[in-house]
Amino acid sequence: MVAFHFPPQRGSSGIQRTLKFTQHLPKMGWQPIVLSAHRRAYADSSDDQMGDVPGGMVVRRAFALDSGRHLAIRGRYLRALALPDRWISWLLGAVPAGLKLIRQHRPSVIWSTYPIPTAHLIAYCLQRVSGLPWIADMRDPMTEKGTPANPLVWRCYRWVEQLTVRNCTRLVFTTPGAQAVYRARYPDVPASRFRLIENGYDEDDFVRATANYQPAERKTGGPLVLLHSGIIYPVERDPTAMFEALGELRKQGKISPDTVRIVLRAAVHEDLLNELIARHQVEGIVTLAPPIPYRAALAEMLDADGLLVMQAAFCNAQIPAKIYEYMRAGRPILALTDPDGDTAATMRGAGIDTIARLDNKEDIMRGLLHFIDLLRKGEAPLPPENASQTYSRRGRSRELATLLNEVIAEKNGGRAASA
Repeated sequence: MVAFHFPPQRGSSGIQRTLKFTQHLPKMGWQPIVLSAHRRAYADSSDDQMGDVPGGMVVRRAFALDSGRHLAIRGRYLRALALPDRWISWLLGAVPAGLKLIRQHRPSVIWSTYPIPTAHLIAYCLQRVSGLPWIADMRDPMTEKGTPANPLVWRCYRWVEQLTVRNCTRLVFTTPGAQAVYRARYPDVPASRFRLIENGYDEDDFVRATANYQPAERKTGGPLVLLHSGIIYPVERDPTAMFEALGELRKQGKISPDTVRIVLRAAVHEDLLNELIARHQVEGIVTLAPPIPYRAALAEMLDADGLLVMQAAFCNAQIPAKIYEYMRAGRPILALTDPDGDTAATMRGAGIDTIARLDNKEDIMRGLLHFIDLLRKGEAPLPPENASQTYSRRGRSRELATLLNEVIAEKNGGRAASA
């Protein structure tokens, strides 16, 4: 399993996808071997999930640098040292390390996961040398019109994408929209090579998060607490219109620090967010909160009056992985996203219709006031009680195990990998 996002990294929900697969697959007849990056490559790391890595599992952390931090002079570095991404040096350490792992353990399949393109390059090299089947966990689209924004980076991403699509045995996506995008983009690739394995959450994490958990007392008439847990990307989750809406509502006297508090937990881009807070004069309404251990973050979701999810319209083929943990938390959710996207479809599929467009100030104003009104009345729609079965990481791992068995049966049957 070639995965950059893996403990001790902190700050990416992608960590959970690989980590949970490694926990559940052994019960389904598959023993993972993880090829990840050296700790120095992570801008933010923590040991709080190291205990979740299965004991005795082989984890090789290969040489890797972050060009933006380790190869920069006065904050600047050569673009060539960060193509397709800032961790391209991982390729130099991971390919020899991966070949050694293959010789030692003789694995049956190679699996690599985005959103670091270098992970797929590593898997491509290992596949070419070993001849093993290769499952590429694409998750979301690597390229869209104007994304990545830099034309040179876009061309490099598209090159890695094409290399992956043309050479892997199976392509796995986390949303129906992403799968449809690639089916249309590569019509000559057999439909049987495209698979859907969505994200989810792990019930065991919630059980452990609430072992000594005492629900916060909800005070009648006090400020409602709305929580966004995780990174707010300046482009993919552009919060500008949300801050404009909050500022206007405060001017109109419709919200205040006494009526609503919005907590942005581990949002990362604090300079941008602090500037927006000051510009729109929403101090006291919006609070930036630092990262906390993963299970503490889950407990915080359970305490919030409402949960916020954000996704831009040009990311309609993506669903923030956090939304599945939100569903399990069982708290009301306000989605700031395009009503026509996969995120909104997931919300509506769960019976939740509190949705407003992320890029429309007026829509957010209406949606937020309606959401607050529903919370006050106790009438906000809630996720289904059977969410644990619907969005289970264990179930997703079972889907991956089935795919792994299928790939091996195909190989042993002597049929072509693209059949």
